[in-house]
Formats: sequence, structure tokens, C-alpha cells
Amino acid sequence: MIGELPPHVLPRTRRTTRGDILFAFAIGIGLYLAWLLRDVLTLLYVSALAAVVLMPVVRGVQRLRIKKWHPSHGIAILIIMAAVIGLITSFLILTLPPLVREVTSFVKTFPGHTPTFLKKMEALPVIRDMDVGVIEVKLKQDVTQHAGTFISSVSDWAAKFFEIITGIVLTIYFLAEGEHVYHWFLSLVPPPRRTRLDETLRQAALRMGGWLLGQLALMLILGVLSAIVFGAMRLRYAFALAVLMGAFNIIPVVGALVSTSIAMLVAASDSWEKMLGVLIFELIYVQIENGFLTPRIMQARVDLAGTAVFIALLMGVSLAGVAGALVAVPTAVLVAVLVDEYIIHAASDPGPHDMIGASGPLPR
Repeated sequence: MIGELPPHVLPRTRRTTRGDILFAFAIGIGLYLAWLLRDVLTLLYVSALAAVVLMPVVRGVQRLRIKKWHPSHGIAILIIMAAVIGLITSFLILTLPPLVREVTSFVKTFPGHTPTFLKKMEALPVIRDMDVGVIEVKLKQDVTQHAGTFISSVSDWAAKFFEIITGIVLTIYFLAEGEHVYHWFLSLVPPPRRTRLDETLRQAALRMGGWLLGQLALMLILGVLSAIVFGAMRLRYAFALAVLMGAFNIIPVVGALVSTSIAMLVAASDSWEKMLGVLIFELIYVQIENGFLTPRIMQARVDLAGTAVFIALLMGVSLAGVAGALVAVPTAVLVAVLVDEYIIHAASDPGPHDMIGASGPLPR
């Protein structure tokens, strides 16, 4: 009868339906496992993306020539790691000794200032009527109650420190073996689509590397200007604060707020005029960076709208905290390249109907 399916089609239909059900179950189980392992997957993603961003730096070190010798891939990674460790060690050597001396001096002189401090406190109208003994008992109770919270917070910080070390190790691994992992990933894609995906991902990697170079330039500019201004203001720990201002600038918006707050707190310990000076300097620099530096340094390298950067930053902070803020802009670049290639260009490519209308019917 016309319209009836042949008998051999029915078993194939049953097998297709069964496969769809099994595929749906597999997707559900995969999503559930991804939710359980979300912390591990986040750490892997951040490490892999950091390796992609740092790869142009590794290639740049490999291009160095000393007579006939040039560093290999592994030696280039070791040079970069040694440079980073050296910078951190130099920062600690130049910053910690004066900080320790000042804290030690404060602790030694604190007992001598205590009676004067208590007399000033007792002169206040509100403090005058308080029972100091009751306050002392209350403080002891609070210390006892919050001892467990402090211990748990120390363990949390230890776990965060372990995550940072693990992320660094994973980043080094991806830098060393990234090409093998990348080619293995491409092997999972069907051959007709593999070349297009490879070109798209390499374009995204170039733009992410350009973001890193532009961000390093902005960090260097802010660090040098901060050192000059803080030194002219005779601000305590001017060098350390300038390094923090430059380093924290790698995180858009949030980094500037945190570093400026720290600098203002240090300046406030000297005088409110210095605190105001730090605030004025940061406001002027933000205007210069947003109006002059960023359009010329970042726009040509990243080609990403400021609104997209801000939205990506908010999403990154809410999803993964500081790590999310660090990879927010590179992730936004990756998403923008994929959307441009697979959605915008795919929609503008002529389809079969357009080709029929343009050049007649397709050959049979």
C-alpha cells in the first residue's frame, strides 16, 4: 500500500529511538559528573587557558639567539619560570625587611603608648560610662567562640594555596605538552571540520596572546607611574605599592579597586593629604588609560568591546572568584572568535536555496 513503510525500516527506527534515549542518559550523567567535578574542571580550564595565553611568550624566548645557540621549548619554559620566581623573590626581599622592622618597632613601643591610649579612650563620652571588665570578659568569650572559625579559615587558606600550586604545575604541564593535547583534541573532530576548527582556535590564541602583551604594557606603565608618584609623595613602601598597582592591573576594574584601596590605607596611616593624593592620581590615571592607552594598545590586539569585557568580568568573578576574573577576558575573546566563525559567518554563507536561485537548479 502506498504510504506504508517497508518492514525492514521498523527495526532501524527502534534502534534509533533506543540510541537517542541512551544518548540523552549519557548527556545527563556527563552533566552530573561535570557538576560534581566542577572545581577540578575549573582548575584545568584556568590552567589550560593560562598556558594558551603564555605560549606566545614561550615562543618569543625560543627566538632568542646567543651566537649559534637558542633555547629549546623546555629551556624557554624554565627561563620564564626562573624569571617569575626571581621577580617574586626580589619583591619579597625589598619589601619584607622594612615591613618587619616597622611591625617589630610598633610591637615594642605599644606597651608604652597603651596608658595614653586608654586615657584618650576614657575621655570620650560614650566610653566613659562603659565597664572595662565586662568588655574584657566579652572579648575573651568571642575569642573562644571564634577559635574554631579561625582554624577552619586557616585550613581553607591552605587548600587555596594548594590549588594555586596545582594550577601552576598544570600550567607548566600544558606549556610543555600543550601541542600533543591540542592535536589529540583535534583528532576527536571529524576530518572535514578539523581544519576550520584548527584555524579558528589558532586565531583565538593569537588574539589572547595579544591581550596578554597589551595587558603587560598597561601593567608596566601603571607600575612605573605609581613608583614615580608615590616616591615623590614620600609614601611608605612606595616600591612595594607600585609593584602591587602594576600586578593587580592584570585584573580589569577589580584589580585597580583592590590595589588603590591598599595604597590609600597605607597613605592614610601617614596623613589624609597623602591618601587624597593617591586617590587623585588613580582617578587621573583611569581617565588616561580608558581614553588614550587602552584604545591604542588593546583595541587593535583584542578587538573586544568594553561592555563585553565588563560583562565577562562580572560572570568570571561570580563563577570562579579571582581565577575567573583572570581568565574572563581571554574567555570572552575565545567566545567572540567562535561566535564570529560558526554563527555570524555561517549565517552569511550562501545555502543550497541561495545557490539554486543564483545559478539554477543543482545537478542531479
